[in-house]
Amino acid sequence: MGIIQKQSVKSSLFILLGFVIGAVNILVLFPRFFTQSEIGLTRAMIDISLTLSVLCTLGSLPVIYKFFPFYNDYTGTEKNDLPMITGIACAIGFTITCIVGYFAKDFIIRKLGKSPEFASFFYTVYPYTFFLLLFMWLEAFGWCLKKTALTNFLRETAIRILTTLLILLFAFKVIDLTLFIHLFCLLYLLPAVVLLITLIKSGKWKLNVIPFSAVTKRLKKRMFTFSMFLFGVQFLNVLARTNDTFLVIGLRGLAETGIFSIALYVSAAMEIPQRSLTSISIPILAESWKNKDMQRISSIYAKSISNLLVIALGMFGLIWLNIHNLVNFLNHLASKGNGNYEVISSLVFVMGLSKVLDLSTGVNGQIIGTSNYWRFDFYTNVFYTVLSIPLNFVLIKHFGLMGLAYSNLIALSLYNASRYIFLYKKFNMQPYQLKHLELLLICICIYWGIHFIPQSSNLYLDIFVRSSIFVLLFAPMVYYSKVAPDLVKMVSDKLVFLKRN
Repeated sequence: MGIIQKQSVKSSLFILLGFVIGAVNILVLFPRFFTQSEIGLTRAMIDISLTLSVLCTLGSLPVIYKFFPFYNDYTGTEKNDLPMITGIACAIGFTITCIVGYFAKDFIIRKLGKSPEFASFFYTVYPYTFFLLLFMWLEAFGWCLKKTALTNFLRETAIRILTTLLILLFAFKVIDLTLFIHLFCLLYLLPAVVLLITLIKSGKWKLNVIPFSAVTKRLKKRMFTFSMFLFGVQFLNVLARTNDTFLVIGLRGLAETGIFSIALYVSAAMEIPQRSLTSISIPILAESWKNKDMQRISSIYAKSISNLLVIALGMFGLIWLNIHNLVNFLNHLASKGNGNYEVISSLVFVMGLSKVLDLSTGVNGQIIGTSNYWRFDFYTNVFYTVLSIPLNFVLIKHFGLMGLAYSNLIALSLYNASRYIFLYKKFNMQPYQLKHLELLLICICIYWGIHFIPQSSNLYLDIFVRSSIFVLLFAPMVYYSKVAPDLVKMVSDKLVFLKRN
C-alpha cells in the first residue's frame, strides 16, 4: 500500500502502546482503586462527551477531509479560510449544546435516576466536550497534512498516560474523587495545545480571519450539502456506538456500566489496526477519488480486508482463549470486594465476534464516505442507528448486559452487508476470495481444539501455554495460505531489521 503501509506501521505502534497503557488502566488500576460505579462514572463521561463533541462539529470535520485537497491546491496557506469556517461552525455548535444542556438539566437528571452519582457530576461533561471538540477539529487538519502518527500518539497514547498519572494521584491519596473527576474532564487540553503548536509550526496551517476565498465561494453550496449529510452520518455513527452506554446508565446503573466498559475495552483491542488504517486511508482515498483512480481504490479495499481479517482472527483467538484468566484476575483484584466479573466472558465472546465481522469488511465506510455517493453512507448510518437503539433497549430489558452484545452483533451484520452490496453493485468491487473462507474455518478448528486444553491453576502459565500454542498454529497457516501477503511481508521485513540490529 505504499504510503498507507509506511505510516500505518508507525501509527499502529503508537496505538498499540496506547492500548497497552489503557489496558493497565482499565484492567488493573481502575479495578484496584475504584469501585465498579466509579469506573462506570468515567465511562459515562467519555461516551456522553464524545457524542456531544461530534454534535458540536455541525458536520465541519467531513468538510475538512473532503475539501482540504482542493484548498491545498488552489489557495496558499495565507488565503486558506477553511480553518476559520470550520472553527466558527464548531464554536456555534458548542454554544448551542451548552444552552440546550442548561435548559434541559432537570430532564437529564430525571433520566439518570439509576445513576444519581453521575447526575451530581454531569456538569463536568461540558469542559470534557469542549477540549475533545478542539482536539478533533485540529486532528482533522493533522490527518490531511499526513501527521497521522502524531495525532494517533496524542489521542491513543498521551491521553492514556495522563489518565495513568491521575489514577496514581488518586491511589496515593494526593487527590480525592471529586478532584480526580475535575482533572479527568481536562484530559484533552494538553494534547490539543501540542497539536495546535505543531500545525502552526508546519507552515501549512494557519487560522486566518479573512474574507471568504474564491474556493469557498465556488464550493460553498456543495460543501454545505456535503456537511449536512455527513454530519448526520458522523453523529448517527457515534450515537450507534455510545447509546448502549446511555441505556446501561439509565436502566442498569453505573456499576454495570463499569463492567460493560471493561468488556468493551477488551473487545476494542481488535480495532487497533483498523483505527490506524482508517486515519491513513481517508486522505489517500479522497485523493484517489479526485483523480478517479478506481484501480487504487479497489486495491486498498481488497488489501484492507485481507490484512484486517487476519489480524482480527489472530487477536480474537488470543483474547477469547484467555478470557477466563482475565475474569479470575479481575475478581481477585477488585476494589472493596466488588467482584462478580464473570459476565465479561460471555460479553467478550459475542462482542469479539462483532469486531471480527466489522474488521473483515475493511475500509468500506471510508471508500463510500469519500466518494460522490457519500449520501449512502448517511442512509446506512441512519439504518444502523434506527435499528440498534430500539434493539438495544428491548434486548437489555430481557437479557441485561448480554442483550447489548447480541444487539451489536445483529446490527453490525446488517449494516456491513448493506455496504458490501452497495460497493459490489455500484463499482463491481468484490474483494473476497475462497482463501478467506478457508482461513476462517481453520481458525475455528484451532480455537475449538485449544479451548479444551485443561486449565492450569497458575494464571500466567495458562496464558503462556494457550497463547504459544495458538501463535505456533496460526502464524504458519497465515504465511502459507498467502491470504495477506502485504501483512506477512511487512512483519518479515521488521523481523529482519530487528535481527540485523
